[in-house]
Amino acid sequence: KHGINAEYGVYCTDNATFKTPFVSLGQSPEGCSSYMFPRTFGFAKASEMLLTERQITAQEACDGGLVTRIFTQDRFRDEVDKVVKHMASLPPQSMRISKGLIRHEHTQKLLEVNARECEVLRERWLSDECMTAIMNFLNRKKK
Repeated sequence: KHGINAEYGVYCTDNATFKTPFVSLGQSPEGCSSYMFPRTFGFAKASEMLLTERQITAQEACDGGLVTRIFTQDRFRDEVDKVVKHMASLPPQSMRISKGLIRHEHTQKLLEVNARECEVLRERWLSDECMTAIMNFLNRKKK
């Protein structure tokens, strides 16, 4: 909630929170979170987040490296606009090449992790446990 991924950084408001409700929905981690969270937060905190669904604050996300900058809610749009305008003023080929170099080492591993997570998710979505968990979630929302 209350954040934006500008591809070159992840920005959020100071009241943003982050939660991974995979388990309660009968699902499994996705979006390469099973690979990236342990590398970002360390094994213990990643396990706590992915398995117990502990919600973290914007500051915890920033301290762990999930978020790059935090802005107050009233300044969020203006501050992000400044960042975007600055990036748009930079030489585009240099940006593209630099981005490729930064990501090169991890691209193949992330593709492999994503493929495995998608495979497991497909299995989970077909399970009775997942269907029941999702129905329970939807029924709670109706009340």
